[in-house]
Amino acid sequence: MSETELPKREAVDPKLTWDLTPIFHDDFAYGEAVKQVRALTKDFVRMYQGKLTEPAVIVDALADYGTIVALDSKIAHWGFMPYSTDTTDPKLRERQAQVTALGGEIGGQLSFFQAELTQLSETVLDAVVDKAPDYAGFIRQIKVAKKGALPPAAEKVLAELSPVFQAPSNIRDQTIFGDMDFGTFTAHGKTYPLSFVMYEENYQKHPDTEIRRAAYAQFNKTLRRYENTMAAGYLAQVTREKITATMRGYDSVIDYLLADQEINREMFNRQIDVIMHDLAHVMRKYVTHVKTLWGLDHIGYTDLQIDIDPSYAPTITLAQAQEMIKNATALMGKDYQDQMMQAFSDHWIDFPANQGKDSGAYTAGPYGVHPYVEMTWSNTLPAVYTLIHELGHTAQMVRSQQAHNVLDADFNDYLVESPSTFNELLLTHYLEETAKDPRMKRFALSRLLNDTYFHNFVTHLLEAAFQREVYTLIDKGESFDAARLDAITRKVLTDFWGPAVELEEGAELTWMRQSHYYMGLYSYSYSAGLTVATQAFQAIEQQGQPAVDRWLRYLSLGDSLDPAAAARVAGVDVTTDVALKHAISFLGDTVDEVVALSKEIDQD
Repeated sequence: MSETELPKREAVDPKLTWDLTPIFHDDFAYGEAVKQVRALTKDFVRMYQGKLTEPAVIVDALADYGTIVALDSKIAHWGFMPYSTDTTDPKLRERQAQVTALGGEIGGQLSFFQAELTQLSETVLDAVVDKAPDYAGFIRQIKVAKKGALPPAAEKVLAELSPVFQAPSNIRDQTIFGDMDFGTFTAHGKTYPLSFVMYEENYQKHPDTEIRRAAYAQFNKTLRRYENTMAAGYLAQVTREKITATMRGYDSVIDYLLADQEINREMFNRQIDVIMHDLAHVMRKYVTHVKTLWGLDHIGYTDLQIDIDPSYAPTITLAQAQEMIKNATALMGKDYQDQMMQAFSDHWIDFPANQGKDSGAYTAGPYGVHPYVEMTWSNTLPAVYTLIHELGHTAQMVRSQQAHNVLDADFNDYLVESPSTFNELLLTHYLEETAKDPRMKRFALSRLLNDTYFHNFVTHLLEAAFQREVYTLIDKGESFDAARLDAITRKVLTDFWGPAVELEEGAELTWMRQSHYYMGLYSYSYSAGLTVATQAFQAIEQQGQPAVDRWLRYLSLGDSLDPAAAARVAGVDVTTDVALKHAISFLGDTVDEVVALSKEIDQD
């Protein structure tokens, strides 16, 4: 089905859409909230600007600041969430633009707050924590920010410019979803329609090799026409980040972008280098095995997402997926399981495919409401993995919001993908445990490889390796164009896949496909989160309830502890490479088991 053949948003079944009324009942309530947040902000500036010297005053200010942040969170979600379900709707686009502008306006007025706090001594900040321990995480972040703090006036200008800083990302989205026409392609003498979402969600995994490869060629032909525009936008993004890093006293943009995550360059480099070196041979072995099973002449870049056994891939309805998720999460206890089911019954999830809907999936958590999930349902097992992944985020958001105020409720980026990837491990465990024959068991393990580890340990990790090369160029005062980005991408892919994968023309355009490049150093955190999730899950298999209890405590931490301390609550040490190498070893054992199961199946 082509993008134009998809139903318009107003034609989809409302039972399959999310219910946003817990955020605001309607646009009138949203408008009143906008008036309220402006009034609260004005009062906050009058009451506290230039007066943040005493711990007692700061504690009061933190509470009032949190009220504004929570209300602004609801307003922001009311803007971007509906827009992400239909980017063709001019009314939603206008509202999103208004919300973005409001964020810059409010952020500019409130910027003095954190700016003044960063000017205080650590003695005063410690006294604040003594008076109000619930704000320990926020104050810890203030201490981190002290290194790069600018005078309040400069911070105000940067905050007011935030809508402009989002322009490269917005231009990228409009280029892909608004301007690119992917046309059609021909396979087996038949013409097929193509769009960005159709390729990402369907054709790159298509079981027919001729269709898959023809779609890939047409997909890249379209991307190629826009690569100079996309490269210019991306250069604007990283240039802005470099300028900001320099303003804040960082010699390297990488160190600046890692500062908020509270990890050092060594941990960042280790995550990339160990996986690039140790995991490469494991994944080469797996894709070579898939090539043999399929009888392909080669494994191309376009073939990396195919199922190990397409004739066995089951069709899974949404009702069946709900039952699978219920059973898979039973291991974590009734409260956890019930919360997973609440997401279905209370319409936290937006499932339909419709014109203008953004690709991929995400979870959003407006504070004081409940989390929401956006995805496109496709009646496949990969869709179940996507769904249970996003529901893992909801588990963390619900527990951390229950335990913490709005300023301390968000997980650190370094760990944010651990609850989601942990849920994927629960699903694979369930599928493996209930497999009735070797073919089903192999299928379950292949989904672990394809949906969990490939996506998080390979796809996003290679994005991180690409980003490291780009930021290194920028740190050296160099620049780039589309041709240089192409070359960097091709080298990263070649270094990892070696001779096992034939990188057809167009593989170098992969940098154009991912929005994470406009989110700082986020891509590598998927593998970091999965490293924590792997060891924590295996502890549950070995120890049972004590390890379950540790994980549930971990999910409720919010940002109350730095990443290394938080991981220790889950029983994982991320300060060395032990946990990472343990995860890679587990992956190697899984590939060996898949190969052994294939031999067993062949003998039957």
